[in-house]
Amino acid sequence: MNVTRREILAGSAALAGTSAAGLPRPAIAANEPIRIGWLTTLTGPGSAPGIGFNRGVEFAAGAINAAGGVKGRMIEVVTRDTQGDPTKCVNATQELISQQKVHAIWGPTNSGESLAVTAIMARAKMPNIHPCVVDTLIDPAKFPNAFRIAPSNGQWDEAARKYCLNVLKAKKVAVFGDTTGYGVTAANACAAGFKQEGAEAVVVANIDATQPDMTPDMLRARNAGAEAIVLWTVSTGMIARLLNTRAAMGWDVPFTGHPALASGDVAGLITKPANWEKVYAVGYRSCSFDATGALPPRSQELVDRLAGKVNLSDSLLWWVACGVDAVNLVARAVEATGETSSAAIIGHWNALDPYPGYFGDYRFTKERHNGYPEDGIVMSAANTAKSGSFALAPGYG
Repeated sequence: MNVTRREILAGSAALAGTSAAGLPRPAIAANEPIRIGWLTTLTGPGSAPGIGFNRGVEFAAGAINAAGGVKGRMIEVVTRDTQGDPTKCVNATQELISQQKVHAIWGPTNSGESLAVTAIMARAKMPNIHPCVVDTLIDPAKFPNAFRIAPSNGQWDEAARKYCLNVLKAKKVAVFGDTTGYGVTAANACAAGFKQEGAEAVVVANIDATQPDMTPDMLRARNAGAEAIVLWTVSTGMIARLLNTRAAMGWDVPFTGHPALASGDVAGLITKPANWEKVYAVGYRSCSFDATGALPPRSQELVDRLAGKVNLSDSLLWWVACGVDAVNLVARAVEATGETSSAAIIGHWNALDPYPGYFGDYRFTKERHNGYPEDGIVMSAANTAKSGSFALAPGYG
């Protein structure tokens, strides 16, 4: 029987209940919940993405449970707020595995935290889906349990770099990251990418996301002749302070980089709307509207489902969609295999080629755990948000 996306989200998918050899699969206990560990940053300076992902998680789990669960089994999400702290994330991961006995873990949502816990999950053979972008976090040989359902930072970096070089015609850039493991890794990789393309990163700096005054860093970039600023951070406070400083300096240098540049939180933190002009964030075709204001049909379906239930005015649709997809990927694996064992879930994910999610069409094989399609990544005009989606940045056909 074919499975529609609507049926998956409603928890009523009907998949084959026999193995490849035709033998019946073990029956699943109708009263045992499917326990999904959820590691996220819900508080602190980097909480905007975590809050958005969490809205999708809660919506998807609620929809599945309201429809009767997965063959009668309820989805139980065990959430831990890591506050963006790798040490807290390590402790929470160990608790979810050894004490909570979760069947799979979604998250963490911060690459610095994921760097600290990926090996722990691998040793425990814990099925893990995450949206963290540091390239080394996915390695099917070292981490056969880990799957990425967002682009890698290399994919993000390439989109931002090509936009700077080909559309903005910037040959000198300033690259800023925050001081997290992610920010340091991303800024260094970005600078190296520009050098390989024959351009120059005239400033490469890591800034504490809580730093109140961004003037020294911005002056340094301007004095070095930067023609664009590429920014890698999830901190909307840091982003807003940089944009406000740019305006106070009377400098119209464009910003490009991390999707958080387009977060609705930025609108409430900038001193005036004009400060958000000439800001281009990594975005996605699945969450971009055309000249008529229309989203792709699949994304519009999700927005219609979220209406009145999930607030998209201060978040991004891709964060919510990614959270929905993560829960559905676990539910579908249990539905398809009749099991909650690590081997069954991981084995099912290894054969998804493709899986039609809301955020993208993920393609996983045993050798490929980077699932997001490269042609789905674009740059967005950061201040054009509508239902968490954006217009394509200038320069796209």
